[in-house]
Amino acid sequence: MTLEFSPLDAIHRQLGAKMVDFGGWEMPLSYELGTIDEHLACRNAAAIFDVSHLGTVVVSGGDALDRLQWAFTNDLHKISSGRAQYSHLLDEQDASVLDDVIIWWLDGDDFYVMPNASNTDRVRAAIGGFEQTNERSVLAVQGPKAMDTLATVAPGTTIGRFRVAHTEWNGVDCIIAGTGYTGEPGFEISLPAEHAADLWTAFTDVGVVPAGLGARDTLRLEAGLPLHGHELGPGITPLQAGLGWVVAWNKDEFRGREPLAAERERGVTRVLRGITTAGRRPPRADCAVYVGDQRIGVTTSGNFSPVLGHGIALAFLTPGLDVGTTVEVEVRGSRLSGAVADPPFVR
Repeated sequence: MTLEFSPLDAIHRQLGAKMVDFGGWEMPLSYELGTIDEHLACRNAAAIFDVSHLGTVVVSGGDALDRLQWAFTNDLHKISSGRAQYSHLLDEQDASVLDDVIIWWLDGDDFYVMPNASNTDRVRAAIGGFEQTNERSVLAVQGPKAMDTLATVAPGTTIGRFRVAHTEWNGVDCIIAGTGYTGEPGFEISLPAEHAADLWTAFTDVGVVPAGLGARDTLRLEAGLPLHGHELGPGITPLQAGLGWVVAWNKDEFRGREPLAAERERGVTRVLRGITTAGRRPPRADCAVYVGDQRIGVTTSGNFSPVLGHGIALAFLTPGLDVGTTVEVEVRGSRLSGAVADPPFVR
């Protein structure tokens, strides 16, 4: 398979990034600072992430809203132009989540749909439109001081949470959204690919710390946010993932509604929960979870929490377990003591 490269690839390599294959793109896992310090920079100040591997599918025209309403579970009538919405694309046979996306409603009948990297083709097949992934770059600046850096780099530009707006930086037309994947305040900026390196440098010149996929993953895990291919994907429905709020049952038909309604009627047999473990040794994905000798589920993601100083995990478990229920997570032949928790782990 031929790998795709970000418009910022040269900058990542100049910064000494460890590069990895992610969804068919070669992207930075971490820089010389290391994942934990990059993570803490985001939690305490501001970090910048290259998320240009995310898809950009442009859907426009008089039927754009109707197409998106049919394809996705959420209801765009809850919002309006100038806002963003999280939604799911379901399999029509079993209601599993083919992808989870953010929809940026730009102006009137113009939408940006932002799929996960490896799922762009299937999303486009469902909604039409045209892809601009390779023509644009997307930078995410996240952290409690993210908005301060925006005011410095692009004076006069402001953006609210889940708002979307056009803005101009150095004469370049950009689209900015108050979205992110870290649990921190911040924003994402989409701009023509040829200007991405200059904007990245403008933020790092005012002290924003470059952060890679490693920190992005530990940040989203602390925040209890799902990752497609782990907490979402084949055989996993929004109801199992605890994301029933993404489903607008009161709107007209949408893809996968019938099998999802059937599951709602009969009840789920597993549900996504959190687990905290003692000590620095972390649980990982695909570890069996036990109460005594009874296996009650399996982890989907796990890692060391830099903020909490111990292991955390997301797992599909038997429904009905109380918060604090003692569990054990089997990791490479031995068991870690833990407890059931409700994410987010870090608020």
